[in-house]
Amino acid sequence: MASKESSMSFSRKSYRLTSDAEKSRVTGIVHEKLLNDYLHRIFSSPEHAPTAATSRKPLNFQNLPEHLDQLLHVEDEDEESQGQVEGRLGPSTVVLDHTGGFEGLLLVDDDLLGVIGHSNFGTIRSTTCVYKGKWVYEVLISSQGLMQIGWCTINCRFNQEEGVGDTHNSYAYDGNRVRKWNVTTTNYGKAWAAGDIVSCLIDLDDGTLSFCLNGVSLGTAFENLSRGLGMAYFPAISLSFKESVAFNFGSRPLRYPVAGYRPLQDPPHADLVRAQKLLGCFRAVLSVELDPVEGRLVEKDSSEWQLQGQPTVLLTLAHIFHRFAPLLRKVYLVEAVLMSFLRGVVEAGSPAQAQSVVRQVLDLLWLFMEDYEVQDCLKQLMMSLLRLYRFSPIVPDLGLQIHYLRLTIAILRHEKSRKFLLSNVLFDVLRSVVFFYIKSPLRVEEAGLQELIPTTWWPHRSGREGKDSKDVKDETAEERVRRRAYERGCQRLKKRIEVVEELQVQILKLLLNNKDDNGGEASRYIFLTKFRKFLQENASGRGNMSMLCPPEYMVCFLHRLISALRYYWDEYKASNPHAAFSEEAYIPPQVFYNGKVDYFDLQRLGGLLSHLRKTLKDDLASKANILIDPLELQAATMDDLDEDEEPAPAAAQRPMQALAMGGVLPLPRPSWLSSPTLGRANRFLSTAAVSLMTPRRPLSTSEKVKVRTLSAEQRTREDIEGSHWNEGLLLGRPPEEPEQPLTENSLLEVLDGAVMMYNLSVHQQLGKMVGVSDDVNEYAMALRDTEDKLRRCPKRRNDILAELTKSQKVFSEKLDHLSRRLAWVHATVYSQEKMLDIYWLLRVCLRTVEHGDRTGSLFAFMPEFYLSVAINSYSALKNYFGPVHSMEELPGYEETLTRLAAILAKHFADTRIVGTDIRDSLMQALASYVCYPHSLRAVERIPEEQRVAMVRSLLAPYEQRPWAQTNWILVRLWRGCGFGYRYTRLPHLLKTKPEDANLPSLQKPCPSTLLQQHMAELLREGPDVAPSFLNSVLNQLNWAFSEFIGMIQEIQQAAERLERNFVDSRQLKVCATCFDLSVSLLRVLEMTITLVPDIFLDWARPTSEMLLRRLAQLLNQVLNRVTAERNLFDRVVTLRLPGLESVDHYPILVAVTGILVRLLAHGPASGRERATSVLLADPCFQLSSICYLLGQPEPPAPGTALPAPDRKRFSLQSYTDYISAEELAQVEQMLAHLTSASAQAAAASLPTSEEDLCPICYAHPISAVFQPCGHKSCKACINQHLMNNKDCFFCKATIVSVEDWEKAASASTTTSSAA
Repeated sequence: MASKESSMSFSRKSYRLTSDAEKSRVTGIVHEKLLNDYLHRIFSSPEHAPTAATSRKPLNFQNLPEHLDQLLHVEDEDEESQGQVEGRLGPSTVVLDHTGGFEGLLLVDDDLLGVIGHSNFGTIRSTTCVYKGKWVYEVLISSQGLMQIGWCTINCRFNQEEGVGDTHNSYAYDGNRVRKWNVTTTNYGKAWAAGDIVSCLIDLDDGTLSFCLNGVSLGTAFENLSRGLGMAYFPAISLSFKESVAFNFGSRPLRYPVAGYRPLQDPPHADLVRAQKLLGCFRAVLSVELDPVEGRLVEKDSSEWQLQGQPTVLLTLAHIFHRFAPLLRKVYLVEAVLMSFLRGVVEAGSPAQAQSVVRQVLDLLWLFMEDYEVQDCLKQLMMSLLRLYRFSPIVPDLGLQIHYLRLTIAILRHEKSRKFLLSNVLFDVLRSVVFFYIKSPLRVEEAGLQELIPTTWWPHRSGREGKDSKDVKDETAEERVRRRAYERGCQRLKKRIEVVEELQVQILKLLLNNKDDNGGEASRYIFLTKFRKFLQENASGRGNMSMLCPPEYMVCFLHRLISALRYYWDEYKASNPHAAFSEEAYIPPQVFYNGKVDYFDLQRLGGLLSHLRKTLKDDLASKANILIDPLELQAATMDDLDEDEEPAPAAAQRPMQALAMGGVLPLPRPSWLSSPTLGRANRFLSTAAVSLMTPRRPLSTSEKVKVRTLSAEQRTREDIEGSHWNEGLLLGRPPEEPEQPLTENSLLEVLDGAVMMYNLSVHQQLGKMVGVSDDVNEYAMALRDTEDKLRRCPKRRNDILAELTKSQKVFSEKLDHLSRRLAWVHATVYSQEKMLDIYWLLRVCLRTVEHGDRTGSLFAFMPEFYLSVAINSYSALKNYFGPVHSMEELPGYEETLTRLAAILAKHFADTRIVGTDIRDSLMQALASYVCYPHSLRAVERIPEEQRVAMVRSLLAPYEQRPWAQTNWILVRLWRGCGFGYRYTRLPHLLKTKPEDANLPSLQKPCPSTLLQQHMAELLREGPDVAPSFLNSVLNQLNWAFSEFIGMIQEIQQAAERLERNFVDSRQLKVCATCFDLSVSLLRVLEMTITLVPDIFLDWARPTSEMLLRRLAQLLNQVLNRVTAERNLFDRVVTLRLPGLESVDHYPILVAVTGILVRLLAHGPASGRERATSVLLADPCFQLSSICYLLGQPEPPAPGTALPAPDRKRFSLQSYTDYISAEELAQVEQMLAHLTSASAQAAAASLPTSEEDLCPICYAHPISAVFQPCGHKSCKACINQHLMNNKDCFFCKATIVSVEDWEKAASASTTTSSAA
């Protein structure tokens, strides 16, 4: 209760209403005349004119009850109570028929007014029908999907494909497809949106049926309805999966009543009249003050009225509430009477005046009504408030939303009411997160956006990194004027939205108040309990979309929560100098392992929590002084084994009727399954047998450790904040953490929840909302194309001009609509303030990861979502908030990039992280990071030790881990330095599909010479680094190219069949992926040869010759497959199949050429000679393949110049925009060198006996013998084999040593051992 209330020493029991004569003596405080005047002033009848004081019957507290009975008497009460009305059949209380009037699978709310579709196309009707007269009911649209709303007769039969409107005598309106249905369908009405109200009207006197949308008539939909004997119409709806609505048959006041039409359920007229009269009496009390000294009544403003303990006033209020209290428990009366009164208070006065009146009203409610009466009243009041806020139309000044939020704030400022609502209503019964949502208007005309933003403008191609953008300086004067006018309109809209957002933040500040602990727990700690359960419902319900809080609500809730959180964080800092500012916020690592915060079943970096507690129990004891009880660990293990068994209590409580056909199942479910009635849904309707599954394990699991661990519901303030003997959430502080707390522990838990919220659905919603901007870009491009066609169209073609002009008008109108909607999205989702919130979360996650990393092995306890949020929030800032706001403008941008780079570089190969998904996310994030110049420079700024460690991890053998992303990172570091490798878009695609040159995924090459230098140093460092890495690269290249060739053979065979057939798109995608992998692996080999040529050419190294021979073998294989005349590769490229656009000669041939040029045209002569000899010695070498690179079918004669290339052939000379003249000269030099060398080798070659050839490759003479088995091969084959296997080719014996074959007969000297 408010502070004013707490100072009162009286209670309701002191003012029981009796007729005892002794009670009248209490009125002696004021004389009888003043009392008579006061009571007549309060309880005067509005139907009668005021009479003279001499003719009035004297009033006192003895005859006041009799006077009140006369005042509240209603003439037609007996007729109303019977509930029988001509033209209507069925119960007087109209609800949905959950016993038999439905088809399919449906979820119905407690009040039987809200419904959610849970099958393909479920149908349900009401319990009451009409056969005569004019009737109306309303439907609150909660989701804008596929639904058909209307009327049907009892004889209509529906199924999962046919619903209301698909049969005779059923009629429906479908605002999703904007059509009306009665067996056939035609266009009707306009599109509805979530938050709209559909009024369904039926006139059985004239036989017509019509609909209204938000009070605006859509016109007559159907005429000549069937009437007569046996024809009665039920309200009915058919809705698809996950769609939800709420009906109002009259149990609440209709939002848009229609003159002449009657709601299906009669309002409680008698109670309504009584409640309105009693409200008038109550308002009179608030506007009149007794002056016993002067003996007169003083008129006062209700905002100045104060309850001062006068017995006369108290007894008067007691008489009023004795009759008013039972009425205030009824839904209709709360909304029609109390809500209307409070709305009037808020709308008429200033916020301070409204707050004063609302506080007085709530004080009086709690004083004069029983607790259960006040609680029911407050529950209905908040439900009504939330419904009104959610379904109010968007007006230009957002006035309706502002009034409802101000009233909500006024109610929540009352301490006792706030604590009750927090404990029992806001998160348990209501979708209270709706209060923090600002719905987006799909119809900009009705929202007044045309007046706010009269001039529209749309940005050109987004200026994000990697995208081409039109510079502002290229704007015309007209475009500049339009853009500035549009920006001014956007600012006007933003200022109005900020008013609503500030009110929403005030609500959360009230809920996070921790100073109101007088006589109970503070609001913040109640909020924490409910907030944690809210997160648990959304985290554990990922598989069931209907279990989740709508992501658009979650986005708004997150931003308001951050604002309120930072306010209290900095407020605490102001009074505690040792604390940290919110700009320095992070979550201490002990929160993740001390069991004080429940993370449900969310994955930890090191795996399952139970596993971590067993394997790291010694580290917990030594670093954090936390002991794990072995008995409890054993119990936890057994619990894991038995988790599939159903708990006995749960089985005992399962109702038998749960298995009945269409039975009502009590299903404990979160409030997100509630329809717009805002009550918790718990009826599960099905026309098929339904079985109810129990959860696999309880939702609130207390961790079994030797510390005080409690579930969220059991915790107290001391358990969270701690005391002198207990550090609360910070129990188990590691030595790396400071002793001084950052802030209040409760705020740390709120911050942890905010990070979890972003991970659950906020990031996905931010990406989804970018679709509006993409739509603007697409329509703007279409409009520009249309305008270009108009300019080029001959004036004599009037027919074409007319069509183009029509298209231009359509695109312009659509762009006007989308640009105004985009302004709304930017103001509510992508504003500068929202960007700063996401940036703050990113920095919080970075600090949290950095502090957790310092704890060593305990880092494994951190939930995975902290790394996920760090990665995703950076992606959102970079990709979603442009081009209006740039990440580069954020404070500390460079430092943040560097810190994130350090985390990615260190943890992408961190052995403490075991989850496959999070490891892949880290790898992909690093791969994306090195694509952009700014982030790549950040990687180069991290400490050298971390850079070297990162490159060392990248050079680990590919067989031991997923290698495609690693290889792609290395390629990005090289791109821009390789032979012909300076392109952004593949050249052949620019020729065939030039319109795709501005694809958003393309980035300009930005190689890193610094990281290349680290790579070179590491490859030279040890004898095993380079061989193991290159051997794995060559193995993967052999696999990828072989798979690619095999797949294009299958594709070619399918294309040549006479019968019509289709190649699987997935097969095409895999084929293109293998090709891309082959090219990227070749580029990594080119980089390696360029940086460290000695690895291949310095034969003093034991593995150099073998690596060079393997490389030559693979290069010849690729060249022969790609360059052969009219070969398989040529035919598949010519087909130009969708999905194989990247497959072409250029990318793979320039990669091979780059390697050959580095081997044969660079470096010392000795190295070139070795490379030439190995290349020519390979039996697959064909000089014509080298000639193919320059478009020549045959090598030129010695001493003659190269002829001009054939234009029909592939030639590197055709790509002068991508290959420099110097590079072409090197290719010509290489061709001349190989032509000369091959001629010399052919002349000097001697015939070799087949018995002396290696039985493996048949290309080289036998030169090695294996011990102990004695089998023989050439050195190249056995050395390559021993890189991956220790068994003999032939007999599978383990090879101990390899000896030189020439020396084997005489000296038997061991030349190398099988390592």
